[in-house]
Amino acid sequence: MPVESGSSAASRQAKQKRKSHSLSIRRTNSTEQERTGLQREMLEGQDSKLPLSLRSNLLDLFGQIEREFENLYIENIELRREIETLNDRLTAEGQTIDGGDLTKGALKTKASHSTSQLSQKLKTTYKASTSKRSHSFHGKVGDGPLLTFAVGNIVEVWGRDSWIVSSFKATTSRAVCQLVKEYAGHRDGIWDLSVTRTQPVVLGTASADHSAMLWSIETGKCLLKYVGHAGSVNSIKFHPTEQMALTASGDQTAHIWRYMVQLPTPQPVADINFSDKDEADGDGEGPNECPSIRMASTTLRSHQGVVIAADWLVGGKQVVTASWDRAANLYDVETSELVHSLTGHDQELTHCCTHPTQRLVVTSSRDTTFRLWDFRDPSIHSVNVFQGHTDTVTSAVFTVGDNVVSGSDDRTVKVWDLKNMRSPIATIRTDSAVNRISVSVSQRIIALPHDNRQVRLFDMSGVRLARLPHSNRQGHRRMVCCSAWCEDNSSCNLFSCGFDRQAIGWNINIPALLQEK
Repeated sequence: MPVESGSSAASRQAKQKRKSHSLSIRRTNSTEQERTGLQREMLEGQDSKLPLSLRSNLLDLFGQIEREFENLYIENIELRREIETLNDRLTAEGQTIDGGDLTKGALKTKASHSTSQLSQKLKTTYKASTSKRSHSFHGKVGDGPLLTFAVGNIVEVWGRDSWIVSSFKATTSRAVCQLVKEYAGHRDGIWDLSVTRTQPVVLGTASADHSAMLWSIETGKCLLKYVGHAGSVNSIKFHPTEQMALTASGDQTAHIWRYMVQLPTPQPVADINFSDKDEADGDGEGPNECPSIRMASTTLRSHQGVVIAADWLVGGKQVVTASWDRAANLYDVETSELVHSLTGHDQELTHCCTHPTQRLVVTSSRDTTFRLWDFRDPSIHSVNVFQGHTDTVTSAVFTVGDNVVSGSDDRTVKVWDLKNMRSPIATIRTDSAVNRISVSVSQRIIALPHDNRQVRLFDMSGVRLARLPHSNRQGHRRMVCCSAWCEDNSSCNLFSCGFDRQAIGWNINIPALLQEK
């Protein structure tokens, strides 16, 4: 029989003592008269220089404020549900109008027009309800300084709801974001994905099921499967000019392997729909005729922990790996030799990324920092430390210009200027942890995959552009781990993957007006 220790008993008595001396305002089922009597008894037991009548009046006013906030909170919940319902209705209408394939410009215009009308109706209804609530609150609270305090907080609550409505409107009417293709076949969650930079253009995914897969973007079919790792495949990146892939794994190695794929002939629309239905009804094990590669052409060893990410340096002659052993290693591809070991992080690394045109590397870590490593001068390897996050930095990526964008578990994304690294030039605050982000090269749009199954789009100034559709019928059902852009593809220009064991191809159309600075 467990015995309570003396320290535990003392701690409990101290908590009870603090509780007995604290002012507690509770809502009960008693009548108003009983509640007033209880409040007076509570006030009489407290030490204060204020008269009892004034304190009683203040307590009554705070009670009214609490009830008003409760009513507003309930209305907020109902409004959120109505927004989700309208989102589902819009999605259903769009699928009905388009006949299952949302790719035609005329049908997009019709769906966008219907969306705009519904969002305007919702906004008008909401304004009427909040106006009515505002008048009732004015009648209850009365005059005095307390009125200013209470109304100020309520205006803040209304402002948040207005943000919900404006976000809903911006998502549906400003930017067109449509789900085009789903890539299902992995047996476990997908950590990472990437698009080839050479022809033929294919999609690559890295999964916790110990495999990496190459997919046809247009048909959604698996073209090749790499099964050479003995652990989770945590990242995948493609060579800039050759048909070579680089994968990092939990087996403490990184593999370089060559591939040759031939794109299948696109099927008619009716056949594609029938094929997708057959796959959905299957056991989720993926296509049966997908060829496999079991041996790597090059194996990179020397890490003492999980290799969480890897990337090619410009030119493709060297690669960099990031590991849970707190180090990033630079390897020569031809000889497989370790060139440099980049140390300095205090905790496990989470990601690494290389600059598209210069010999620069950025590494992210659980120590809340990310580091910029400069290899442009062969004789000097400088490093700069970025300190701006309060939790794990999940990824940091380069843009085409002189910017770095970092995402973190502290629910923020920060944009940095390489010429002035003391403070970020823009900060994006979200409601969920951010995973491996990506930045569009031409449009300079940041895609944020979240733990809460959402994918949001922001510009480099921190302005929110859109949220990808998310409902029971489409979108990710679990944590979204990574995003990747493919701007040369006309059908799918953004991809996302997550722990629902699927990757999704999206068509993102951002109006030119929103891209102007």
